[in-house]
Amino acid sequence: MIRYNGWGDESVTMETAKKGLEMLKDAVGPGQPGEDCPLAKILAKVGASRLPEHSLLSREPMDRYTHAHGQSLPDWIAMRGGTLENFPDAVAYPTTSQEVEDVMEYAQENDCLVIPYGGGTSVVGHLNVPKSDRPVLSLSLERMTRLIDLDRYSSLANFEAGVRGVDLEAQLRALGYTLGHYPQSFEYSTLGGWVVTRSSGQQSMHFGRIDQLFLGGEMITPRGTMKLPVLPASAAGPDLRQLVLGSEGRMGVLTNASVKVQPLPEMDQVYGMIFPTWNHGVDAMRELASASLPLSMMRLSNPKETKTNLALSGHETQTKLLNQYLSMRGIDPEKACMALVGVIGSKKVARAGRSKAWSIAKKHRGVIIGKAMGESWEKKRFLIPYLRNTLWEHGYVVDTLETAVTWDKVTNLLQSIDGAVTDAMAGFDEKIHVFTHLSHIYPIGSSIYTSYVFRLGENPAQTYERFLALKSAASKEIVKAGGTITHQHGVGTDHKAYLPAEKGPLGMEILQDVVKLCDPDQRMNTGKLLD
Repeated sequence: MIRYNGWGDESVTMETAKKGLEMLKDAVGPGQPGEDCPLAKILAKVGASRLPEHSLLSREPMDRYTHAHGQSLPDWIAMRGGTLENFPDAVAYPTTSQEVEDVMEYAQENDCLVIPYGGGTSVVGHLNVPKSDRPVLSLSLERMTRLIDLDRYSSLANFEAGVRGVDLEAQLRALGYTLGHYPQSFEYSTLGGWVVTRSSGQQSMHFGRIDQLFLGGEMITPRGTMKLPVLPASAAGPDLRQLVLGSEGRMGVLTNASVKVQPLPEMDQVYGMIFPTWNHGVDAMRELASASLPLSMMRLSNPKETKTNLALSGHETQTKLLNQYLSMRGIDPEKACMALVGVIGSKKVARAGRSKAWSIAKKHRGVIIGKAMGESWEKKRFLIPYLRNTLWEHGYVVDTLETAVTWDKVTNLLQSIDGAVTDAMAGFDEKIHVFTHLSHIYPIGSSIYTSYVFRLGENPAQTYERFLALKSAASKEIVKAGGTITHQHGVGTDHKAYLPAEKGPLGMEILQDVVKLCDPDQRMNTGKLLD
C-alpha cells in the first residue's frame, strides 16, 4: 500500500539512528513535528468531476488525489498539511497505444488539459495540477508495462513507457540482460519518465545516461504520432530524439521506447575509500574520470556529508574504529571525505581496472576501505528516500538540489550554495544542516548534489516560505556560476524561471515554437518546462 502523504510503501521504513538525531538537534535545534492532515479530510476537498464518463477513466476521489502531486518538497508540504487545492477531474488508464490515442481524442472533444503520469516521483513539480477553467485529465501509463521485443542480435529492447524500473530490470534479467539505469527513485519511476526528464542513473558512468540509452520510440501528440526509428547513427539533420528527451509531457505522451541493453556483467562491485581532504578527493576523481577505466560510478562526499552518513548509519562502534584507523594513517576524521567507486565488467578486465584505479587513488593519499562500505550503500541505495518520512515525523524537513559544472567551478560553487542556503535560513532566525557529494563524475566536470535539513515551520505556509527562500538562493548561485539548473531532475515548475539563463532568448523561442507546433491548443502539461 503506497503512502498517501509520503514516499513509497507504507510497510517500509528507514529508522534514524539515535546518534543521527542528536547530530541534527545540535546542528539545527529540536525537531518541530507537525500535525498530518487525515486522508478523509483531503479527499473531501476533491469535489465533483467536470468530465463525462468514459470506459478508460476513473473519477474516484482517491485516484484523482494520488495523481494530483509528485514528490517535491512543495508536494510534501501540501500532502502533509492538507493544503493541496487542485485535482485532476479524472484519471485515464490506457493499456495500449491505441487507447492512448482514444484518450487524446476524448481530451480534444472535451477541451481537457492533459498531464502525462508515469510513476509519480517528480521532485520539481511536473505533476502539479493547474487552476483552470478547462477540465484536467491525468493520463496514467501504469498499465503499459510490457517488454514488447528484445533483439539479442542488436542488443535492443523495446518497452511500453509505463514500466517501472524494478519491473523493467526484472524482465530483462530473466533473459540475461540489463539496462543498468538506477536513479534513486528506481523502484517507482518509469522508463517514459526517465526519457522525458533526461534522467541519470547512479551507475551511468558505465551504462550511460538515459539520453545515451534511448534510441527511438513513439510519442503521441495532439497533432499525430511522432515515430522515431532506431538507427546506429544518422547525419540526416538534427536528431528528433533530442526533442523528446527532456520534453516533460509538453509535446505529447511517450508510449514506447527502444533502449540499448547489454548482458549482465560478470563483476559489479562497489568499494569504499577515504581521502584526507576534499582537494585530495577531487583530484583523484578528476584523474579517475579521464583514465578510461571500467568503472560504473564514482561518488565523493564532502567532510560534512561523510560525518552525517556515518552518524545516520547507526554503526557507532565501526565508526569509532574507522576514525581510529584513519588517525593512525595520518588523516583527521574531521576533514576526511568518503568516496564510493564501482568496478564493472568481465572479471579479468574489472580486476585490472580496479588495480589501476587503486593506484590512482593511493597517489592522492586515498585509503581503500574495501567492499563493506560499498555493500552497505548498495543495500540502502533505494531506501534513502524513506528517510524523508522518518525525519519529517521527528519534525525535520529534508530537501535536495543538484547541478553540474566544469571542474574549475566545482569547489567554489559547492561552497557558495552552502553559504547561500545557510544565509537564507538565517533570515528566518533558523539554522540549516547542509552537506554535499559529487554524484556523477565526467572527464570535464561533475554534478553537485546538495542535501539540507531544517526544522518544520509552525504551519505549512511557513515551511513553504522557507523552501522558496532556499530554492531561490541556491538557484541564483547556480546561474551566476554558469551551472545547469538541473543535472538529472528536469525542469517542471520549480526550475522554470531559471531555464532562460541556460538556453538563451533564441533557444527559448525555439522550444516554445516546437511545443506550439505539437500542441496548438496548449493542452499538454501546461505550465511545466516553459510558459
